[in-house]
This record gives sequence, structure tokens and C-alpha cells, in this order.
Amino acid sequence: MKRTPRGVTRRDALKIGVGAGLAVALDRIPLLAQGLLQGVSLIEKAIPSSGEKVPVIGMGTARFFDSVTPELREVIRRFAELGGRVLDTAPSYSNAESVVGDIIAELKNRPSYFLATKVNVRSGERDAIVRQMEESLRRLHTDTVDLMQVHNLSAVEQTLPIVREWKQAGRFRYVGVTTSSDRQYENLERLMRAEPLDFIQVDYAIDNRGVEERILPLAAERGMAVLVNSPFGRSRVFQRVSGKALPAWAAEIDCTTWGQVFLKHLASHPSVTCVIPGTEKVQFVVDNMAAARGRLPDAALRKRIEQYFDGLTA
Repeated sequence: MKRTPRGVTRRDALKIGVGAGLAVALDRIPLLAQGLLQGVSLIEKAIPSSGEKVPVIGMGTARFFDSVTPELREVIRRFAELGGRVLDTAPSYSNAESVVGDIIAELKNRPSYFLATKVNVRSGERDAIVRQMEESLRRLHTDTVDLMQVHNLSAVEQTLPIVREWKQAGRFRYVGVTTSSDRQYENLERLMRAEPLDFIQVDYAIDNRGVEERILPLAAERGMAVLVNSPFGRSRVFQRVSGKALPAWAAEIDCTTWGQVFLKHLASHPSVTCVIPGTEKVQFVVDNMAAARGRLPDAALRKRIEQYFDGLTA
């Protein structure tokens, strides 16, 4: 369970938002929690380079995906049942690629997922890059990955041309790059201006809005899709709202938990295509996918949410 130094968990925030009874029930009920979302369409956004649409909420696997467990099997199964598609992993995330690949192979539902993974070979040696990408496809039990990303801009000048070759060969559908550090933003901007990327992936949370200044506007200008990782600031944002009930304005965007508020705030940015929270619990899958339905905040409500959050004492 995710904990901040003060011991505030996402489950705690769920209880604050919807009440302990529903928070417990989220572990057990199938498909749509308490019927709250039944009949409400998924919110989708288009990938600019193709027009293909994906739901605004996906799933990350950076933590907790060390081995196949009944819980993780149910997480990945339920994610697809609830309409989720974008599933992001990486060879550096412990055994996550193998766990994801083995579960999807067992479920026999590979077409349900938009699989995204990464390549990170610091030496930039072609043979090593090719070996790592081959191994990713083997672990994922697939001939085609939907999105291959150069992880944290690692040896990007050497790696990106090889990734493009594989895209031309039909082994990848989209090409992108990632970063999780504002120290790399200058290099990322330079690359975005020079290369026709399909995707970028950045860290972005309500308490970490630096990408709004230049990166997100540039992505819109250059026609690049944006994946958002670490949307809960590695649980920092839940610490900030500890003990706080949802404000009345949460109902204006059909939110019943703080997690949904944080996800919808990010997904509503015009440049953001999909938010990919790390997800290892079934109750979190249900809660996350609720944020892919209903209404998103407009510009005015986004500002109110930010002002409310910024006014809280950490």
C-alpha cells in the first residue's frame, strides 16, 4: 500500500471521499462501482499523429509488478473490462514487462490493450538496443508494441533512429520519449522541436505543474500526444488532502473521491492525452476508471481546483 511519511494512504483518501462502506465495497463489486457510472461513455482523446482515440485514463506499472499474483491478474483483467486500454511498462520496472505479458497471454485479450514500453541503453550501442527491444517483445508475448519510448532520453540520438526503423517495419505503431525530471526539460524541448514524435511522457501532478509552462504548449504546437506519469506525486497529493472531505464543486465533474479529482484535473488539460497512474489494487482500478467517465473540469474549474489545493497546508 502506498504511504507517505505521515502514513496517509490512497485508501484513506478513498474513505474520506466516498465513505468507508463504499471504499470497502470497491474491492468486491464487478465492473462499475455501485452502478454509479453505468451508461456513461468513456472520455477519449485523439492521438494527434493518427486520430486514433484512447481513454483519458490508463495504467502504469512502475511499482508492485514484481510477480504474477491473483490481485494483479484481476487488476489487469478489470482494467480492460472497465474500458481501459493504455498500459505502460518498461524493462527497468523490475519484472513488470513479464508480469504484464504473462497475464495478458493468460487472459487471451491482447487486442484490448494499447501496450507501451520503453528502451533504455545508456551506451547507445545498436546491438544492445536491438537486444533490449527484442526482449521486451518476448516478455510481452507480442509481435507488435503499440508505443515504444526512449526512456528518460537515454542515448536518444543513437536510439531514436533504431526505434523508427522498427516502426517502419511494423513492429511499433508509435514512437515517443519520456522524462521524469525537470532537469531534462531543456533537452526535451530541443528534441521536440527537431523530431516528429508521436508521444512524449512526462511527470505531472497538481503539486508539480512545471510542464504546463513550456512542454505541454509545445506538444500541442507540434502535434504530439502526452502521457502523464506520477499523477498523484507518489502519494504526496493525498497527504495534502488528509482529513478533508470533497468540496461541493467535485459534484460538478462527477467525482466521488480525491483520486478522481486529481486525475480529472490532469486529464482536462487540452494537451494531455492519457494519464497513467500506477495501479496495483482492484479498488484503485475501479476508482481510476471512474475518472474516465462523466464530466471534465473546464478552464475556470481547473483554476478553482488548483487554488483550493494550493491553499491547503501540507
